[in-house]
Amino acid sequence: MSDRDHSVVDLQLDRAHSSRIYDYFLGGKTNFLADRMAAGSVLGVFPAALVAARINREFMQRATAFLARSGMRQFLDIGTGIPTPPNLHDIAQDAAPDARVVYTDNDPIVLAHAAALLLSTAEGRTAYVQADVTDPAGIFTAPQLLDTLDLSRPVALSLNALMHFVTDDGTDRAHAIVESLKDALPSGSTLAMTHATSDFDAESMGKIIKIYGDAGTALQFRSRPDFARFFDGWELLEPGVTLSHQWRPDRPEDATHVTDAEAACYAAMARKP
Repeated sequence: MSDRDHSVVDLQLDRAHSSRIYDYFLGGKTNFLADRMAAGSVLGVFPAALVAARINREFMQRATAFLARSGMRQFLDIGTGIPTPPNLHDIAQDAAPDARVVYTDNDPIVLAHAAALLLSTAEGRTAYVQADVTDPAGIFTAPQLLDTLDLSRPVALSLNALMHFVTDDGTDRAHAIVESLKDALPSGSTLAMTHATSDFDAESMGKIIKIYGDAGTALQFRSRPDFARFFDGWELLEPGVTLSHQWRPDRPEDATHVTDAEAACYAAMARKP
């Protein structure tokens, strides 16, 4: 990346940013005063936000390991966010050193830290695409993706804590986007996804929507039926739609150490017939 590329990235350090707020919740270091203040506001109305973010991240890790151990060798992570080890490629290539991973995000803040996502085993490969989930065609025609993934072979698509940042505006836009992504993938591909919900504490979640909105980021939390619709036409894998901490926990007790209201996030995985 050239100096000129760096010069056009406005990190807007004086404004709270969703990627950096999430980084703070995960215990990362890529966050600043405005982000920590917004995070503090979220914690003031939803004290379990730290727990919710971390168990969501743990779902990604479990889902990726499960897929790699099951034979999946191609991964597409859309809306990857600021790198926070272990990243998806760390998990996939630990289980399958020849795994190939493509990360995408539309955020210049993530782009500024993308070098951490481009590490790979000698047998595998990782790549980064600056792209927006609202433009599926732009993702699937990106040279970096086409050089890394074989779209005639199954791909594991990850949409973790992403689609609640896509508002419908009365058009069911989020579901249409996910359907376009699913259509671009061959039989045997998988979709692993998490999505925040207000099903268990509508009042607190409404306050969070306002906090993010005041920072310039729109949110739309969805119900369990609306989340399940993202998987229409694909075969849900056991245990189906659950809360994020209840999806194939590493230990049985991990599924009971927080309440549904504290998790506030649905999770599921499905396979394309």
